[in-house]
Amino acid sequence: MAMLKYIGIGVVVLLGGVLIAAAMRPDSFRVQRSAQIKATPDKIFPLINDLRRFNSWNPFERKDPNLKRSYSGPESGKGAAYAFDGNSNVGKGSLEILDAAPASKVTMALHMREPFQVDHKVDFILQAKGESTEVTWAMQGAVPYFAKIIHLFIDMDRMVGSEFEAGLASLKTIAEKTP
Repeated sequence: MAMLKYIGIGVVVLLGGVLIAAAMRPDSFRVQRSAQIKATPDKIFPLINDLRRFNSWNPFERKDPNLKRSYSGPESGKGAAYAFDGNSNVGKGSLEILDAAPASKVTMALHMREPFQVDHKVDFILQAKGESTEVTWAMQGAVPYFAKIIHLFIDMDRMVGSEFEAGLASLKTIAEKTP
């Protein structure tokens, strides 16, 4: 009986520690990766600003060969939108371009509905660096308390960052081959 009491106390202390550690985590997150691409910002910008072309290098598109997708709004720029419904590796949600500054920045809203409901801001920043362009892909958003608990066990920066790195590598390949 005493052993069960100590086990119970240990479980309560452990659970309390997890809850306290989660409460101390930041209320927001930012994941960011950059790549140098041997192409001008003018050449790279349409590959981001047009969601159909964006999906030619988007790493999440490759995670589900049966992904259902639909496009709405203008073909590119502000108001262009893309809805997707895929397997558990992709989820269900939408991406909408909120703002586009030609050859320098595209800001998008990512609205995930499955497996979790989250809303994040996504930025693509293009900076000319001589004959190359530095492309930065960043995502940021709020972290509700439940997500803070999950973030104790899952490294969001590494998980999402590796996808951004793969996407930027694909973008680099396409942009550097485009005449």
